Amino acid sequence: MHMTSVSIIGTGKMGSAIAEVSARAGAGIQIIRRRAGAGSAPERSDAEYGFVGDELTGDLVVLAVPYEAYPDIIDHYRDRLSGKVVIDISNPIDFTTYDELLVPSNSSTAVELSKALPAGVSVVKAFNVNLGDTLSTGTNGTTRTTVLFAGDDPEAKIALAALLEAAGLGAVDAGPLSRARELEAMGFLQIVLAAIGKTRYESGFALLP
Repeated sequence: MHMTSVSIIGTGKMGSAIAEVSARAGAGIQIIRRRAGAGSAPERSDAEYGFVGDELTGDLVVLAVPYEAYPDIIDHYRDRLSGKVVIDISNPIDFTTYDELLVPSNSSTAVELSKALPAGVSVVKAFNVNLGDTLSTGTNGTTRTTVLFAGDDPEAKIALAALLEAAGLGAVDAGPLSRARELEAMGFLQIVLAAIGKTRYESGFALLP
């Protein structure tokens, strides 16, 4: 089977964790920095680096940036994503209040992103309920880390599930892209619980097999 290649836009904690997952799966990795200067993570020897605006080499394109940065990314890449799968990992929370969502309550960042991209670009919601540490280690507490995802393109979801399973993670299809709203609600709840000290930031919700 053709092993997928992954382009990750963003060098923060989640981008680094997804790079680690991609490496475990044996995928090709491209990391796109948003600006010059050191990222928060050490450079990986198994990845190619570039800047926003450079050609994306991955079949899967992970937007590992805050939702507020999406318009800038879309400006650069809107017409260069044909045939690619775009993975939205964001939780649309206004972190100044921990209360407001950045998208309409009956929508999701994934659906809004899909509307902003040309027809034919597949959007999959994934990773937003996973905290970075559980992706990097592959375990969440005493269980294997499971990634929930949602999307409308069966082939896109098969490609993502194959990557996850090759990395030793669980992969659970939560349904069509409209289910991203429920995934984002889970992400919101998890972040709020961690913020008020009810859960540990490193673990979060686990899906038991």
